[in-house]
Amino acid sequence: MSHNVTLIPGDGTGPEIMSTVRRVIDATGVKINWEVQEAGVDIMAKVGTPLPDAVLESCRRNKVAIKGPITTPIGTGFRSVNVALRKELDLYACYRPCKSYKGVRSRYEKIDLLLVRENTEDLYAGIEWPAGAPESKEVIKLSKNKIREDSAISIKPISRTGTRRIVKFAFDIAVKEKRRKVTAVTKANIMKCTDGLFYEVAREVAKEYQGKIEYEEVLVDAMCMQLVQKPELYDVLVLPNLYGDILSDLCAGLVGGLGVAPGANFGDTIAVFEAIHGSAPKYKGMNKVNPSACLLSGKLMLEHLGEHEAAKKLEAAIKSIFAEGKNVTYDMKPFRDDPTAVGTSQMGDAIIRKMEEMSTVSASA
Repeated sequence: MSHNVTLIPGDGTGPEIMSTVRRVIDATGVKINWEVQEAGVDIMAKVGTPLPDAVLESCRRNKVAIKGPITTPIGTGFRSVNVALRKELDLYACYRPCKSYKGVRSRYEKIDLLLVRENTEDLYAGIEWPAGAPESKEVIKLSKNKIREDSAISIKPISRTGTRRIVKFAFDIAVKEKRRKVTAVTKANIMKCTDGLFYEVAREVAKEYQGKIEYEEVLVDAMCMQLVQKPELYDVLVLPNLYGDILSDLCAGLVGGLGVAPGANFGDTIAVFEAIHGSAPKYKGMNKVNPSACLLSGKLMLEHLGEHEAAKKLEAAIKSIFAEGKNVTYDMKPFRDDPTAVGTSQMGDAIIRKMEEMSTVSASA
């Protein structure tokens, strides 16, 4: 059986990473018909938009996509392509496993957290206006002078519908992955209406899983401290958009950084897989950056496609390369100027060889 998959190389270091990812996934033996679609800074220079309609049409048609990192300008320029993809395709659930691997440097061991982030609402909904805009003035007027007149304004929508489906997604993941607990994380002691609603709906959903999955609530500031002090207390975290973005990076830090942190975005019918790190444009074309996060995202994609044996083989090979510590990129060496570090494509080659070795051993056994 073959699968049709949209491949979005991205920009910056994205194309070289995704070239390696494609080779490695092909080497698992799974038959994939890759449909390449361009998005990001490079295509914007050619067609005037960083997210051409053809990208969205391809994702809707194939139902599965894997994406390389794409640059998001800070403060000015176009809005995030990543956010736009999630909104246009209604990819409401961001799923980010954070797992310790032997050989990956970290202050922690045996971390195994699943973070579920709402993707379409909250402050990332993009409802904002600059200082002095008519809309800003109207909101300031409605606030009855509680907001300074020279303020820019952002709106934070949290809906019952959006909350229910993301919390249900988290509980369903907990059941599927045989986890014990879901922890909802907000700042409801201060944001009593929006974050308060998130907790209200989460409690309603939790009742549907009573006796199967434990439920608890932790405020986001306390959760940051708890994850640093006692991460073993937690299992599946479910959060609104902004908190989820921040804590997913924190959790990635627990297991060695963004270079080993995979991600997936799910809607009701479409899934887009991606690493959570940036495009690192200063390393573009240098064959230097770590492909592991995108490769592990590929492992999640294979699982989604029902190719579970291939997914296990890929993860086992990656784990083996991590543990050996030889054929890895500079960021995974004890010292970043280690001359034995390999490039992006060479690390991919080593993972392919490892899969071949494992297949040979398995066949001879």
